[in-house]
Amino acid sequence: MPLRLPPLSPLRFFEAAGRLKSFRLAAAELNVTPSAVSHGIAGLEDFLGVRLFDRQPGGLTLTAAGADYLNYVSEAFSLLAIGMQRLPRHHGRQTLSLTCAAGFAARWLLPRLPAFRAQWPDIDVTIDTSPRQFGIPVDGFDFAVRMSRTPAAGPGWTRLFGERLLPVCSPAYLERLLGPDGQPDLRKATLLHVPLASEEWHAWLDATGRHGVDLSGGLRFDRLQMAFEAAAAGIGVALGRRPLIDDELASGKLVAAGPAVRAETAYWLVAREGAEDRPVLGAFRQWLLTQARREADEFPSP
Repeated sequence: MPLRLPPLSPLRFFEAAGRLKSFRLAAAELNVTPSAVSHGIAGLEDFLGVRLFDRQPGGLTLTAAGADYLNYVSEAFSLLAIGMQRLPRHHGRQTLSLTCAAGFAARWLLPRLPAFRAQWPDIDVTIDTSPRQFGIPVDGFDFAVRMSRTPAAGPGWTRLFGERLLPVCSPAYLERLLGPDGQPDLRKATLLHVPLASEEWHAWLDATGRHGVDLSGGLRFDRLQMAFEAAAAGIGVALGRRPLIDDELASGKLVAAGPAVRAETAYWLVAREGAEDRPVLGAFRQWLLTQARREADEFPSP
């Protein structure tokens, strides 16, 4: 029995309007008129039997149903784009796709990619850092990098390296925390939290045996990058993660405000089934493992 799908053209209007929160901006992106976007979405709402947007003089907002549906539509378009990129291309170019956290991509992977591109200039790499939940092993991608204490059930998991957790802040902020003994007192600090991180302040406090630090206050962010930037700006103390903050430590932009401890979680490379059948994927996997081995040598597993 064929799948019952909504009209595909209005789905493009809906995805763009939902992402941009504007019929006008969606129309400009898709090179159509705002009226076409509005009428297309109205037709989609009639087809679905549900209102997707609240249209008010003050602006456009997604309804609860619209926000939920947008997640599925955005993921579907993302998978279509990835599938297209993985099709064979002319002129000898090949592709691979990777999903990983934004912090890992920006702070560890991207600085190393020029070396990979220099060695394999005909391999086009797609990196997706969307916060959507993907199935394991990779749900449409060639590779995923995931944080985990142990590999999940099934083949295709290879440990890359672990992390070291340590409090970090700006040099000026550290001076404000120093006690009579010359050691930083985190009880006086504004702590910067990332609740979605795999291991947070409680893990560091338990590992170091520190007591009396109030974890209920401070500032909270949804990305590690934001917490690290806030720490560098002198707003408070973030729980840093080596090697992600090694550049800031080397430059002096961030300094340690306590000892480093080994994280229980580690980065794992997850390969899709059949990845070993494509030489281009084998080349990338071997390159990534070689890069990770340098981190593993510095931070060996227990």
